[in-house]
Amino acid sequence: MPYSSTQKDHPGAPRSFAFAICTELFRGESARAVTTGAPMSAETLCSSTHCLTLQLRAIMPDARLPKLIFAILAVGAAIYFSTYYAQMPDVVASHFNGRGVPNSWQTKSAFFGLFTGMSVLAAVLGFGIPRIIASVPPRLINLPNKQYWLAPEHQAETMAFLKAYFAWFGCAVFLIMILTFDYAIQSNLHPEHRPDVSRMWYILAGFLGFMVVWLGRMFVRFGRLPQD
Repeated sequence: MPYSSTQKDHPGAPRSFAFAICTELFRGESARAVTTGAPMSAETLCSSTHCLTLQLRAIMPDARLPKLIFAILAVGAAIYFSTYYAQMPDVVASHFNGRGVPNSWQTKSAFFGLFTGMSVLAAVLGFGIPRIIASVPPRLINLPNKQYWLAPEHQAETMAFLKAYFAWFGCAVFLIMILTFDYAIQSNLHPEHRPDVSRMWYILAGFLGFMVVWLGRMFVRFGRLPQD
């Protein structure tokens, strides 16, 4: 998950940690100035600020990793599915019942077009929703304790968390789509030896488990306020 256990247990940890860093840096430089009689230089202050910035980046959620994973999944899926396009029949089985028996068909172009459209939808879910949340008035956002988390002094921290968290959600949705479409492709290419339908049930169970954890941690993150 995109944030540490320290952040989960104490949502106010980034601010407290930053304050502690600033305090210790100031104490250290002040003590040196008193001992040596040399005033703190601009270079020293800039170096201390840079150190603080690096520390804050280390503890704040970061969406770069899930973005990279999403891009790798997209490129890999494009290459992988393109190798099967010519092998697929003109009309493919696109939907299967709980026993793995096909019960809906569509043209090959429509089948792969559907995958492309759903890939775009996964990207919108993962990377578009945080932008939408950031652009709408706080009164329209349904978030626990939003008076605190969407206050001007906490809004940047909240949006950084949501940006990273929804990026992981987009990766999970995209991965489920890839596995589901691959099941359909393999079932069309090998109708006499279709993949075991239990494979899809395991995939569905894994995604449901991910959703339980994802929602649970979201409520833990915003459902309580940091202690004074």
